[in-house]
Amino acid sequence: MDERATWATRIGFILAAAGSAVGLGNIWRFPFLTGESGGAAFLVVYLLLVVGVGVPVLLVEFVIGRRSNRNPIGAFERLGHPGWKAAGAVGAIAAFIIFSYYSVVGGWVIQYVVASFTGGYGADAEAFFLSTASGTNAIAYHGLFMTTVAGIVALGIRNGLEKAATVMVPTVVVLLVGLAGYGATLDGAGAAYSYYLAPDLSTIVGDAVSILPAAAGQAFYTLSLGMGIMITYASYIGEDRNLLQDAGVIVVLDTAIALLAGLVVFPFLFTQGIEPGEGGAGSIFISLAGAFQQLPGGEILGGVFFLMLLVAALTSAFSIFEVVVSYVTDTFDVDRVPTAIGMAAVLFVVGIPTAIDLSYLDAYDLFANNILLILSGLLLSIFIGWVYAGEAIEELGKGRTSDGRIEAVWLTTLRYVVPVVLAITLALSVRDYIGFLQESFL
Repeated sequence: MDERATWATRIGFILAAAGSAVGLGNIWRFPFLTGESGGAAFLVVYLLLVVGVGVPVLLVEFVIGRRSNRNPIGAFERLGHPGWKAAGAVGAIAAFIIFSYYSVVGGWVIQYVVASFTGGYGADAEAFFLSTASGTNAIAYHGLFMTTVAGIVALGIRNGLEKAATVMVPTVVVLLVGLAGYGATLDGAGAAYSYYLAPDLSTIVGDAVSILPAAAGQAFYTLSLGMGIMITYASYIGEDRNLLQDAGVIVVLDTAIALLAGLVVFPFLFTQGIEPGEGGAGSIFISLAGAFQQLPGGEILGGVFFLMLLVAALTSAFSIFEVVVSYVTDTFDVDRVPTAIGMAAVLFVVGIPTAIDLSYLDAYDLFANNILLILSGLLLSIFIGWVYAGEAIEELGKGRTSDGRIEAVWLTTLRYVVPVVLAITLALSVRDYIGFLQESFL
């Protein structure tokens, strides 16, 4: 078996962790959820959850990962609490499910990159999406995306994940900034910014029950929480590193890019008179492809946008797949390369239903993001807050000078704030998911 690797540099770890967060969740999922959930009202709740819940849970995963030097399931055995392995297993299962359909969406993006530069959208953007999103093409490009990700992860931490992240993440940022600058010149920019950045308090209060589960699921998804990614990544870093500082950089970078994605997407939609959130999971493909067709130089703009989306998709895909590979290599003493190949084959098969019928994508997505990620975060917070508090505080204090005040606030938040918020969110999510299943499949 390969010896457990470490990150070569701090910036490599930060970019890899940020790259995990800066993916389809920020640029594909975030805009359509914001559009479906009231625009700025959703944004406010999302930001509150990122700060009040996301940051404490991110530190939980960092502490568990570095303290154990293991994958999300093996971590609890190493920490002396094997009975809590189920908490890590929930996250690993979530990562497995998410990556199976994430790869299908990644395959869509590859097709759109090609079509953007060749004028392949045709006259009907919706018809093109439907031909892209399901059937033989979707399965084939799902396989291509899966193979690409498996190849990079098979190279290891330093030669694969770290090198890819140091190139890809800055590329995504540069392209997003350029597209946001262009979007600011469009006729619909003013209305878009008002919709996106000017919250209506009455909407937040009136729709809180529906906004909370979606915003919490999105906060966890974009920060890569609850699926074992940050536990796995932290297991590769040294004890001299300041976990609090690294977490702050990652959260700020991730949140800034999520906000920037909205500044790119909404001006394009409003300029063409397209309703935000229209089309659900396919909205960014249908609506934006249609919008690019109407704009001068739209083929080039579309090509740049979807190329940026592909790069972002890959950075996140590497991290999700690494959770699965890390678990197998740690647990079964199997080398990384055959593990990557074998798990890619399994995940390819699991993802085929979503490449055939979009209803399965929604079913996988809602279950993994709004239920499993929240449940994982809830269990991890209880474990650190009430079972492993002393050792966790010691671990968080490494790599920096501390008077204990930050640790005390963190622990109090984990004990009395995070579990309450996540428990309420989980109950609402389960209720909504049951309703979705009854409506879609029964």
